[in-house]
Amino acid sequence: MADYERMVLDHYQLSTAYPVEWPAEKDMSDASDEDDKKSNRNGVVRRSKSRYSALERAASDRRSILPGTQRSGDGVETLVQRDEPDPLGSTDSVVRILRQLGLPVQEDTRLRNRFLLSSTTFSPALFLSQVHSTASTQSLLDGLDTLSRSIDQKSASLKVLVESNFERFVRAKATIDNVYTEMKYRGEPPPTTPRRPHSRHASRNSFRTSSGNQASMAVPPDSKKKNALTKESEYGVMGIKKPLLDVSAKAEEVWGPALGGREKEDSLKVMTGTVQKYKELYEVNAAITDSIKRKDYESIVEEYTKAKQFADEARRLTESLRSTPPTDAQISQMLLAARVWADVDIQIEDFKRDVWRRLVGMQGGSSKIDGPQDQHMELIGVLLELGVTDNPIWVWLLSRFDHLKSKIQTTSDRSKIEIEILRRRLANGERPTTQIIASHLRSLGRQTAEDKPTSVDSSEIVELWEKMHTYLSNMLSSQGILGEVVEFWQTVRSFIEGKAQKNLPLGINGSSREHHRLSDQGTLDLQKGTVELIDMIRESVLEFFADPPIEDISSLFSPLPPTPRTPGASQLTPSSLRDPRFNYDPNNLPPPSPKRGESWEKFAFWPPWSNSLSGVHYLAKLLVLVGTGASEMAAVSAVNKGDADALERLKTLVGGARERCVSAICAAWNRDAENIKVLEDWRRSPEKRDLTRIPAYFGSFESAVLTGMQKILYISEAVVKPGFADVVSPPPAKLLQMVRSQFVTTIYKSLSGMVENAEKTVKKAEDDWATDNDGLASPVAMVIATSIGAGTVNASDRNVRMLLTLSNLQVLRIETVPKLTTQFENAFSVKLTDESKTIRDVLGQIDARLFQSYTRPAVETIRNIIRAGITSPSWSPQPNSKPREVQPYVYEALLSLVLVHTQVSTTASSLTTQVLSYLLEQTSRELLEAFKLRQRYSLAELMQATLDVEFVAQTLSQYTTDRASEMQSQIYQELDKGTDNDARTKLQTELPEMRAVLKRLREGSRSEFACFKKMRSSRPDRGERADRQPSGASSVTSGAGNQI
Repeated sequence: MADYERMVLDHYQLSTAYPVEWPAEKDMSDASDEDDKKSNRNGVVRRSKSRYSALERAASDRRSILPGTQRSGDGVETLVQRDEPDPLGSTDSVVRILRQLGLPVQEDTRLRNRFLLSSTTFSPALFLSQVHSTASTQSLLDGLDTLSRSIDQKSASLKVLVESNFERFVRAKATIDNVYTEMKYRGEPPPTTPRRPHSRHASRNSFRTSSGNQASMAVPPDSKKKNALTKESEYGVMGIKKPLLDVSAKAEEVWGPALGGREKEDSLKVMTGTVQKYKELYEVNAAITDSIKRKDYESIVEEYTKAKQFADEARRLTESLRSTPPTDAQISQMLLAARVWADVDIQIEDFKRDVWRRLVGMQGGSSKIDGPQDQHMELIGVLLELGVTDNPIWVWLLSRFDHLKSKIQTTSDRSKIEIEILRRRLANGERPTTQIIASHLRSLGRQTAEDKPTSVDSSEIVELWEKMHTYLSNMLSSQGILGEVVEFWQTVRSFIEGKAQKNLPLGINGSSREHHRLSDQGTLDLQKGTVELIDMIRESVLEFFADPPIEDISSLFSPLPPTPRTPGASQLTPSSLRDPRFNYDPNNLPPPSPKRGESWEKFAFWPPWSNSLSGVHYLAKLLVLVGTGASEMAAVSAVNKGDADALERLKTLVGGARERCVSAICAAWNRDAENIKVLEDWRRSPEKRDLTRIPAYFGSFESAVLTGMQKILYISEAVVKPGFADVVSPPPAKLLQMVRSQFVTTIYKSLSGMVENAEKTVKKAEDDWATDNDGLASPVAMVIATSIGAGTVNASDRNVRMLLTLSNLQVLRIETVPKLTTQFENAFSVKLTDESKTIRDVLGQIDARLFQSYTRPAVETIRNIIRAGITSPSWSPQPNSKPREVQPYVYEALLSLVLVHTQVSTTASSLTTQVLSYLLEQTSRELLEAFKLRQRYSLAELMQATLDVEFVAQTLSQYTTDRASEMQSQIYQELDKGTDNDARTKLQTELPEMRAVLKRLREGSRSEFACFKKMRSSRPDRGERADRQPSGASSVTSGAGNQI
């Protein structure tokens, strides 16, 4: 590459490959330039020459004796080469060796000539000391041989050249002499003179002095010799001079006015040169216009910079001239600069105004569609590059702040209006029927795979919930307004720290450097502005949760509702696509919510008639948005480092919203607990045939509410950034206590509703069972028509309903409620010691009340039968006769128990033992009370009483309890009080016979009372109902009954 560069420099006779100005020696006149000038003066049209004609002429000049020669300081070419090989044969470039040694031979011609053999200033000593400083003696001897051979070769070549061209030299000499003679003697033969030896020196001297001797040899002019090459004949042109003068005069006369005027010619020449020189500047305006159309900002800045520099040069030229008259070229330059700069300045100012307008107006979402998200940086860079008075960074940040402020207010007001309009329409609607309520509360068993509540509430209520979720998502999500505010603060921080403007231009001559730094006051204002935006979001959300429903929605339209032209309105639903229910019509406003005393009337965020299932689902999602949004806002450094009160306000937002949500859910939970009774459809559970479906419905309902309540109280799904202040604090004890109390209350109300379902009297209409006006669940025509099968029960029978309800309560007491209690304790990390006891007591009371309600008719029947039988005169046996049968009242009482057994075993078999055990106890108690009515017992009466009591006891032995045994013992004690020792003694002798009679009677009634027969499988625990009856003392250990 170095050799190629050297060849280029030698070819064009340049000193460097990257010259910064035109070489001065190229402007020095030479023969060819003189010829050109002469041609111009003689009127010969000069052909246009290339810009590089001087270089071309230097490269192709035939007068160059040898290629690669250099010129002297006066521009005369010499025989000295620019570079030559080493005469000693070590290298082909002496200059390259010297440059490697660090000598400036390329710049210093004199120093270079001292190393070149072709130069007269060649220094052998310097050459050897530098070029061959490290050469050995042998290499120098070899170089000497090479130099000797080179000299011999050149001498032989020169000799051959002279010998081969000798005849040419002679002929050239003769021609020169002939021309000289012709010019000297005017074409006549020269006078004869004595010949002398030829002397080259004398000839040359005579030629040089010949012009001086011509005066002495002048002769009168001879017309015959007018064409002689003499001075008098003007060297042969005198004959044509006069015609030429005539023609010139005629041409001047004809073409003078057209071509006259040297000044005009020079002016045109100057103008032409100026146009050619500043051709690019004449095209600046058109280039800027085209670049603006193509939005080619780089080209705009480039062309503007070019015009700016040209104008500055003209301005400096004007200042430098002062009183000195400018030349035509300078005048043309200044006029051109003024004209170009005026046009460019007008175009650029219009372009700046358009860029300002776009920079301020690109705050909406449309800018993200038209271009990249950092388009504002491109526009700011353009303004900084072109130079502006106002700081575009500050202007853009302020416009962004104003846009976000307007967007927050507009979005909040519009969303609240839409929510309130839909809320009012729901509130003015009809109260949901019990069938609709039951359908929604049963929906937990119909959830989809995505765990989305498809029917936990009506479609209108779910729509309103979704509208609220959309509103908070638009306000608090990272993709919503809060995300834009956080992004705005990050942008502000990057400008404050100087990171964002690192790649922004400084402008022409650094004119925009001052705009790269925000002032201290501007930084403080931007921090306060960010906190203000966050407070606006916080205040809007807090008002949504804390304030009651809006009374006058027209107050939110100030002065008019937002239109598509309103800033930020593009973020809302277009009016053509918006639900017509949300359109604002001041002449057709929905009326305010009627005051019915409902709990939801004081909550603007709670859809009217919504149940707690949809409430816990959606409020949990809303509070996740609130908690996550508050954490995002707390993570902004302008908040956590600049304003301590802002953190407290964020904590108040989370705590206030949570408290209001818990209050609303507890109210709805309480109302739903009262409506749990409508879930009873009197159809058997597919898993347990002794139950209906309401225990499963109740368990699912309570579990769902507890799960949602746990998410609401702890906001566990909120995303909290580590390392920042935690604005999501644990729930206060007051809220936990509210939930604990409501949990116990809902269980009590739900169970009470179940009992009410069982006890409520229903009416029959056209063979179908219809509901009462109070909405209690009971068989309806639809249920009867679709309940034919194994799952169908005779719900019109009050006893059947109570038995199924008792079975349901048993499962609730043993399984469901303990599970719910455990879930509550695990979810809220508390121990429900007192509440668990309260719940057990409540369950016991409800169960005992319903059990008493069911068994009371049977007990009354048994009491009447026993009282009537024992007090009947026919009860006593005939005197002096022994009883052989039990009295009829015993069979009648046992048959009534058979009916009860049949009903219980076919309806809720798990209750059979409990019900019959209790009825056995009541039968024993009634026998005791009836026997107390008699004062004395004879032997026959004592035997009859013993047979009656033992027959009942042995027939119902499967259902004997400790209390029943104690009652039987008390019966025998009462009988013993009414007899004497003689009867007691005789009774002992009659015991074997009485045992046989009793056996016979048992065998005779085996088929009638087979249902009381003890099953082979293990008997259920009889102490399950110990909470509603006292335990007996012990079984009978003495007396006649024990002996029988």
